Amino acid sequence: MAFERHPRRRVLGGMLAAGGALTLGTAAPASAHSGTRPTVVLVHGVFADASGWSAVTERLLKAGYPVIAPANPLRDLAGDATYVRSVIDTLPGPLILVGHSYGGAVITNAGRDHANVKALVYVAAFAPDEGESALELAGRFPGSQLEPALVGRPFPIPVAEQPGLDGYIDPARFHDVFAQDLPRAQTRVMATAQRPGSVDGLAGLSGAPAWNTVPSWYVLATDDRVIPPAAQRFMAERAKSKVVEARGASHVVMMSRPDTVVRHIEAAYRATR
Repeated sequence: MAFERHPRRRVLGGMLAAGGALTLGTAAPASAHSGTRPTVVLVHGVFADASGWSAVTERLLKAGYPVIAPANPLRDLAGDATYVRSVIDTLPGPLILVGHSYGGAVITNAGRDHANVKALVYVAAFAPDEGESALELAGRFPGSQLEPALVGRPFPIPVAEQPGLDGYIDPARFHDVFAQDLPRAQTRVMATAQRPGSVDGLAGLSGAPAWNTVPSWYVLATDDRVIPPAAQRFMAERAKSKVVEARGASHVVMMSRPDTVVRHIEAAYRATR
């Protein structure tokens, strides 16, 4: 009876009671195509959000793939991977995990020891080995223009003595560093809504990589000014990824070359079905 006196608890109780129906609703698309197509999980990186996958999502849905693009918390690598793993734990059937930029580090950890993860697709993304961080990998090879363009803003961490630090790209440099092959009118809007990444997340050390046991594919953006193409090539070769090069593409290759990305996801599906 005490439960009834708390409206928020009643709402929560209703949501929990409906949890089975919600889970079934999520799973329905996977069976809508005779169970043959995997669910594609699109994980965004830093300075972006899930809307960056819109063009890829549109094409995948049209081709009959179930798609989910969760909101990556962008707080710390271990926590972000745990969150994405909690999402994929709710998804039945085969899965293809796709990560852009820092999202690649997240799927590298979230996809580990997960039997229904059939393929990893890295899109201008970090694919760290155990003990490596995104920041270290980006700085290992020359060519990144990211660090001079960063603006830091502290944010409170309730259980820590020191505040955290979020990194944003200076809006004045956003187009040239992050997305130089998109129209400036579009990148001005993107710069205002960018999701920051915490330094703790970018500096977080990866665990054992899922690419050791899960086959992987890599879309390499040859004009990336965030993750140097040489770094992308090194990571892809080390992971034994099947590589396609997007010639002249910026870091946001999933926005400027969505067809290239979708074709590589479909190649992963064909090879692992």
